Amino acid sequence: MSLQRRRERNIIIQMWKILHGLCQNDVNVQFSAPSRNGIKAKIPSLSRHSSQHNQSLYDSSFAVIGPKLWNCLPSSLPQIADLEQFKQKLTNFLLTFPDNPPTGDYTTVNNNSLLDWCMNKAEANLLGQSRTHVMTQ
Repeated sequence: MSLQRRRERNIIIQMWKILHGLCQNDVNVQFSAPSRNGIKAKIPSLSRHSSQHNQSLYDSSFAVIGPKLWNCLPSSLPQIADLEQFKQKLTNFLLTFPDNPPTGDYTTVNNNSLLDWCMNKAEANLLGQSRTHVMTQ
């Protein structure tokens, strides 16, 4: 797994620990009640009148990245109560996505973030394309 993918995995694990009260929730991450879509994290809002600099800080903060990554998970994963089992299922889920980090002058379809792969998958579902076709572009 690339460094980026491992970092995203660790952020998701931290979100799971926050959900289950195993660590402090310093950034006040909030979760929705379980529904047919699973347990989703709420992404905090930002004023529309914020400067570009503040928008960049906001977009890269744990309070925003954590919930966005969490919300990419299939509904069955957040329901897992055991940390080790969650880690194993999470790893298996992450391995279903291509892990092609950009290197040097080589350009890729996206920046290899799980968020980009999930967005590509959602767009493919809307367009009726197969998942493998979109992921290999």
